[in-house]
Amino acid sequence: MKRILDCQGSDFRDMTREVLLAAIAGAEGRTIACETIGSIIPMLGDITNAEFAAAMGADILLLNMFDVQKPHIAGLPKCAPEDTIRKLKELTGRPIGINLEPVEQVLSSLDPEENMWAMTNGRKATLENARKAADMGVNFILLTGNPGIGVTNIAIVETLKLYKRELGDQLILAAGKMHASGILTEGAEKIITKEDIQAFAEAGADIILLPAPGTVPGITMEYVRELVSFAHSLGCLTITAIGTSQEGADVATIRQIALMCKMTGTDIHHLGDSGYGGMALPENIQAYSIAVRGIRHTYRRMAGSINR
Repeated sequence: MKRILDCQGSDFRDMTREVLLAAIAGAEGRTIACETIGSIIPMLGDITNAEFAAAMGADILLLNMFDVQKPHIAGLPKCAPEDTIRKLKELTGRPIGINLEPVEQVLSSLDPEENMWAMTNGRKATLENARKAADMGVNFILLTGNPGIGVTNIAIVETLKLYKRELGDQLILAAGKMHASGILTEGAEKIITKEDIQAFAEAGADIILLPAPGTVPGITMEYVRELVSFAHSLGCLTITAIGTSQEGADVATIRQIALMCKMTGTDIHHLGDSGYGGMALPENIQAYSIAVRGIRHTYRRMAGSINR
């Protein structure tokens, strides 16, 4: 079994769910996941944000606002819509996940002119959309909520149960919230609790997502450390997430968050998609990576050809 640190593009191409989870666990808290938005103009114009994030050291790419019913990633060479994910994998040599949102009632405007996070049918966490994602070649689905959308932890649990029952082990299932997502009763330290983690695990989650320390009011390193230990005791991996635009903070802040996340014992480090808009600042991806795994592993990931 290879650690994800040692994996090349050819390793990722044929990875099963079980092997990818084991590779992440084997890296001992040195896996970098970057979230990107493909529906807006990329930071580099004709190069996708996902490619840019991969080039800066991301091991895993997570697509936010990806509509499985109308697949589109700006900057991607032309391909059949159903081949969008496979084409992105070909260009990046990375495992790819998408966000789906178990929204019961959208709390924010549905007008994209007023709300950049406006919900579309292809982003909802329906069984149809999950099956489409699996058919397109997605490695994992993260059940979470964008700002103001209105995703509850109860809705996440029910969706996990459905996906686990109907899709079995086709996909890695991750679940959690980076912020309140418009549910004020699930803000601060109530974003996720031990009770939520147990419910997610029992419903079929492989990975539990938690806010990174210092990114949400009241979320301390000690608090997240306790939740990570609890998730591990249930057999789940964890991902600490920067989902509050601090992926666009200064490098010193990023390094501080990175080391706090490392001290929690998390398995995967996530940087969000809103440096300016579309992905984390590239220098912050590199700085975060160096902080948690050093120059050798960072530059190796950046330099390795996807054709290896």
